[in-house]
Amino acid sequence: MKKYLWPSIKLTLLLVVLLGGIYPLFLAGIAKMAPGKGDGITVMHNGKVVGYENIAQKFTADKYFQPRPSAVDYNAASSGGSNKSAGNPDYLKTVAERIDTFMVHNPDVKKSDIPAELVTASASGLDPHLTPAAAYVQISRVAKARGIAADRLKQLIDANTKAPVLGIFGLSTVNVLKLNIALDDLK
Repeated sequence: MKKYLWPSIKLTLLLVVLLGGIYPLFLAGIAKMAPGKGDGITVMHNGKVVGYENIAQKFTADKYFQPRPSAVDYNAASSGGSNKSAGNPDYLKTVAERIDTFMVHNPDVKKSDIPAELVTASASGLDPHLTPAAAYVQISRVAKARGIAADRLKQLIDANTKAPVLGIFGLSTVNVLKLNIALDDLK
């Protein structure tokens, strides 16, 4: 037993120092070289921080484009999905309620044209991005609420659409916070 005890203690201490000290410091050092210096990329408007680039915010007024629903009510402190399967009756009821709510605010849209991302939460509950199609389907509502031509809103969405990485990895996305800021800045 003594033969194995001392090597076990040494290995434990080595791993504590390595994984509890050196590795976290190494990762923190790498994060300090990333955009935002490891503190997140802030979104500024008129000299003030209005949000973070990778954390969704709740927009409920008809004059704004709305993000994906959030299972955590857009609370970044408790990120997470609903953890219910696609066949769960409670989950299906929630999705049906979201569809009904969407239809109340977007009566010009057919149910079959609603992108799934507008009625299902992301895995983190904080995804700030929509596909351009999910933004386009909201144009009619926002145009009516703001008195802006639909063509102008489509141009605004297109101007705020980010292409896939290297043109092939992922989808084209629109950051809802940045789109709504650009919308507020329209004269």
